[in-house]
Amino acid sequence: MFDRLSAYAPQALAVLRIVTALLFILHGTQKIIGFPASDMAPPLFSLFGLAGIIEIVAGLMVLVGFFTRPAAFIAAGEMAVAYWMAHAPANLFPAMNGGDAAILFCFIFLYLVFSGPGAWSINRQ
Repeated sequence: MFDRLSAYAPQALAVLRIVTALLFILHGTQKIIGFPASDMAPPLFSLFGLAGIIEIVAGLMVLVGFFTRPAAFIAAGEMAVAYWMAHAPANLFPAMNGGDAAILFCFIFLYLVFSGPGAWSINRQ
């Protein structure tokens, strides 16, 4: 029975890519334009501002499947830096420091670096 599901692996990968990118973009828009509503309003030319720009641009590229591998590589790196700079100093354990999302984003993007975009992408392989 599970062998039949393998036929849908490219589409499942695309859904993972699209949902992850949409969530990532929301983190960027929250930093840059304050939507969804947030107390964050970092200066554009700051580390948080740069993170927001990366999240929006790389997120859009991953969303549509345009240069997915390089965009995902940059996004994974940003999430690794975010975890170690912003979350880990508070507490090493992700459940205690709020870094769960950063770790998940990092490893999903890292997976996309190796897997490629899947179905429904501009640079479909």
